[in-house]
Amino acid sequence: MTYVIAQPCVDVKDKACIEECPVDCIYEGERSLYIHPDECVDCGACEPVCPVEAIYYEDDVPEQWSAFTAANAEFFDAVGSPGGAGAHGPVAGDHPLVAALPAPS
Repeated sequence: MTYVIAQPCVDVKDKACIEECPVDCIYEGERSLYIHPDECVDCGACEPVCPVEAIYYEDDVPEQWSAFTAANAEFFDAVGSPGGAGAHGPVAGDHPLVAALPAPS
């Protein structure tokens, strides 16, 4: 695991990070984006372009969002390692942690 997308991304999905990612490792769920832990090369290009400051290095995830570290990795249990988000396309669904969050009003 390298970088993690936390709660501020939920229901925002700006996608500036996708445009900056040189290895295409940021996948789109229904309500959030997720960084593939095996495909990420730890370059950090995604972090500074996130307008809602949702991307953190795994050791720097704020305590209130620490569950997103596991959620980000577990999201790929069903997806596997397709070798690039662009060719895979959006994933139907989200990790249960994200899916359980209240929808914006």
